[in-house]
Amino acid sequence: MDAAPPTGTQLLAVLAALASPHRLRIVAALAEGRSYVSELARRLQMNRPLLYMHLQRLEAAGLVVGTLETAPDGSSVKWFEVVPFALSLTPATVAAAVPTLEAGGSGKDEK
Repeated sequence: MDAAPPTGTQLLAVLAALASPHRLRIVAALAEGRSYVSELARRLQMNRPLLYMHLQRLEAAGLVVGTLETAPDGSSVKWFEVVPFALSLTPATVAAAVPTLEAGGSGKDEK
């Protein structure tokens, strides 16, 4: 996240993305350096479809970024890395974000 205060929608997306132990483990692993999906799946002992689902949530929240690169053998490899972020969660941050919530006041991923 950047230095500007998050909107209500951004705040909900980040909090929802970080509300999973799997996604916290992914962020922690990527904090050590970028990784490609197969290697990350092995390190986290997670199947690739499940890992991709979690990576998509983190990417949608702006916490990780994925780039597709061509390996020397011509195959495509998707690399992910954490985006540096800092979130200061205070009552004032929440109060400032609430008026910016989209109509209905819920995040797109709220269930």
